[in-house]
Amino acid sequence: MKRLLGILVLMALAALFYHKSMARFGSGSPPPMVDAEQQVDFISVRKSQRTLSLFKDGQPISIFRIALGAAGDEGSKRQEGDGRTPEGLYKIDWRNARSAYHLSLHISYPDAHAISDASRRGVVPGSNIMIHGLPNGWGWLGPVHRLLDWTDGCIAVTNAEMRDIWSRVPDGTPIQIEP
Repeated sequence: MKRLLGILVLMALAALFYHKSMARFGSGSPPPMVDAEQQVDFISVRKSQRTLSLFKDGQPISIFRIALGAAGDEGSKRQEGDGRTPEGLYKIDWRNARSAYHLSLHISYPDAHAISDASRRGVVPGSNIMIHGLPNGWGWLGPVHRLLDWTDGCIAVTNAEMRDIWSRVPDGTPIQIEP
């Protein structure tokens, strides 16, 4: 029994070391942006359907299956650490090619309303809500990651999907996140 416990502890430490060391290496080189005529002008997320859709001129051009915050079905984000994904109209305001997850696009949450609401309740609204790929070094999980909502409030896709999204979504793109 002690031997089994020792092996399990070593395996857990090895997985933690792997995760932490891979996070330090970043996501590699991001793909180049596509030509302007191929870039999207709107993103729609439907939490209940677990989809992220890219639109160009009012027409959907790609739909991706997603994982959400671990409490994704419990409404909109209210405070840091609640595991919820925010709901509302935001924009993609910056990108991180050196993320601990395979590339990431920042969503402009919290807005003034979320900040005011959290302040009134004496809590922090949360921040760093992203669209991102899988944790660096864990890309081999691919679509299996969608079996559970596992993020802290972000929107997760596979690494290949993230590369596609990254290349077609310019900064400033509006994103509507619906229940």
